[in-house]
Amino acid sequence: MGVAAGQEVSSRILTIPNAISFLRLALVPLFAVLIVRGDDAWALAVLAISGASDWLDGVLARRLNQVTKLGQVLDPAADRLFIFVTLLGLAWRDVVPLWLVLVIVARDLTLLALLPALTRHGYGPLPVSFVGKAATFALLYAFPLLLLAESPGALGATASIIGWAFTWWGVGLYWLAGFQYVRQTRQLLAPSNRPDPQDTAAG
Repeated sequence: MGVAAGQEVSSRILTIPNAISFLRLALVPLFAVLIVRGDDAWALAVLAISGASDWLDGVLARRLNQVTKLGQVLDPAADRLFIFVTLLGLAWRDVVPLWLVLVIVARDLTLLALLPALTRHGYGPLPVSFVGKAATFALLYAFPLLLLAESPGALGATASIIGWAFTWWGVGLYWLAGFQYVRQTRQLLAPSNRPDPQDTAAG
């Protein structure tokens, strides 16, 4: 969920964009069941709904001036959950190799390990970068295509080629964004950039 220059970020919880994000999170277990059962058509439909709602909540948040701190956490969380669940489902069905799951999960675990240090020094989760958004976009397009690649004939073959292209670009960008987050964390936690304890207490 991007924030326009000068746009206020509120602490509200009950907003229309947040409700859409909660709906996306609720679709994750449904999607997991569908993909494991092999109901690919319905699974693709759920992914399409999730993708549309991802776009919609961002647009509404900006137009209705309902950008919130909660929404900035829910939106990427829903994306990561869909990526993780899709990966596990595809690996379960031997559509993608297990190492691909490990490569992507390892990146998220690396960023998760940074969070305690950021929190300890008064920082919240890092905002999603442009590269991170591009990586998520690529992966969220890649996995439905890899699912569609299970179809016979030219459709499956074409989906496989495009899907794996998106996968490799997505993985590369995902890790590039990860290195950027690590570098940003190191800069924030450098002694010269840490919040002054006296300033924090005064607030």
